[in-house]
Amino acid sequence: MKLVDVLSLPVLEGTRVVAGETGLERDVRWVHITDLPDFLPWVRPGQLLLTTGYAWPREEADERAIVRALAERGLAGICLAVPHFFEHFSEAAREEADAAQLPLLEIPWDIPFARITEDVHRAILAEQYRVIEHSEAIHSALTRAALQAGSLQDLARTLSSLIQRTIAFVDESACVLATAAYESQEPGVVKTLPALEQSLPGYVGYLEKQGYLQKLRTRNESLHIPAAPEVGLVSCIICPIRPKGQLVGFVWIIEGEQELSELDVRAAEHAAMVAALHITHQRELVSLETRFGYTFLDSLLEGRFEATPQALERAQLLGFSPDSKYRVGLVVLDEPTPLSREGFLRRERLVVQLRQRLRVLDTAPLLTVTLNQIIFLLPERYAGQRIWDVLKGKGISLAFGLPYAGIEGVQRSYREVLSLLPYIPAEKFCYYETLLLPRVLVGDQDAKQAFLDMLLGRLKEQRNGDVLCETLLTWAQTGFHSTMVAERMGVHPKTLQYRLSRASDITRLDLADPETRFRLQLAVHLLSLQDKKTL
Repeated sequence: MKLVDVLSLPVLEGTRVVAGETGLERDVRWVHITDLPDFLPWVRPGQLLLTTGYAWPREEADERAIVRALAERGLAGICLAVPHFFEHFSEAAREEADAAQLPLLEIPWDIPFARITEDVHRAILAEQYRVIEHSEAIHSALTRAALQAGSLQDLARTLSSLIQRTIAFVDESACVLATAAYESQEPGVVKTLPALEQSLPGYVGYLEKQGYLQKLRTRNESLHIPAAPEVGLVSCIICPIRPKGQLVGFVWIIEGEQELSELDVRAAEHAAMVAALHITHQRELVSLETRFGYTFLDSLLEGRFEATPQALERAQLLGFSPDSKYRVGLVVLDEPTPLSREGFLRRERLVVQLRQRLRVLDTAPLLTVTLNQIIFLLPERYAGQRIWDVLKGKGISLAFGLPYAGIEGVQRSYREVLSLLPYIPAEKFCYYETLLLPRVLVGDQDAKQAFLDMLLGRLKEQRNGDVLCETLLTWAQTGFHSTMVAERMGVHPKTLQYRLSRASDITRLDLADPETRFRLQLAVHLLSLQDKKTL
């Protein structure tokens, strides 16, 4: 209970704060009465000391010394009953208390110490009971959430809502597994910790340097980290997550508008325990998913998957939707094959990171491995950059095929990404479409056909699409001179403009863009070469 809250109790009506007012946010754990000549050995941190002043020193130097000594012991405050042995605290005592931010309180002599002790202790116990009651409610809610949660993200949202704090689950390598930001409804209030994923490496470096991480690695209890404005770190509580005694990550509870409290400490420890149970359960599921998921994706990519109702149902249980569009992603490790033990362990660490990232994105971790490659499915709605942000590093490259729906679509995307293997830049991330033009220019026949399909495929699928293709290519062949095209094709200029506009809408190409015009002219040359070969 804060000292400022203790002072609001009716029993302390008439009490005056005469020094150390900046320390009123100190926690009061107990009330201690003393009038012994040498009472320092009996003082404990967090105590509110009551004294009549009977044994209080009279000399200025002794007063200063006793105030300093009490402040060093972490006392919550000193209450002097006045007037009797003293009219007031001396100026020397007040100066020393202000310097130490130790509150000095003067209480009316006629208030019995026994009544103060009883009322303050009752208030402390009532607050502790409320904390325990709220803590139990949090624990129950988290346990229920764990039974229903599909991911740590669900647990983070639940905890954030319960304690109205920003929450993060972070693995041991400083990768954010899940976050939930609490937003205040009060206008003008700073709401949440900005860009946690970008800021976290700097925070972790600071915590390592200050020795906090070493403490967390060797304990099960949470640790209250004070604010560090120099690195942008606000005060937070961090608690280790240890399923079966193995450290796998941490729960972060970030201070917001209200200071962190004992309730937040309990919440962090409850969350760490529930997260440990969740992770243990997920590991068991992952073991099953790994066996069944690898088999499923291998059969899908290699064309061995039979789309029977039972097989499709199992695929959907694994998280695959035949109606959704997926890109096939290919992670390539710069490791000699067959993999060494170090290479194998490195690949497995990347698999874990990739699986975690896909879960954070609320998508099924459909992946498989072969030699120095990891192959996975990424729904079209997610940018590949979100995967690269987690996996990028020395000797790692990432490429994606085009997005397609259905079983055949996934197989096509897989063939596309495999065709990129000779062209993927080292330690870079790229899409199939970004490498298509360079491959065309070096004479890759598959790339040429893919280039033409991407550019003109949608037109050919349309009714009268051949006419639109001919118009577009003739326009490019004549150097984009509309009058010349109209004369060559024997159509009215307005008809030509309509066809070009229609072609632009279907292909979603900006016909005024210089790069688009370059691609169209390149298509004319490629088709011309094909015709010559046919002849």
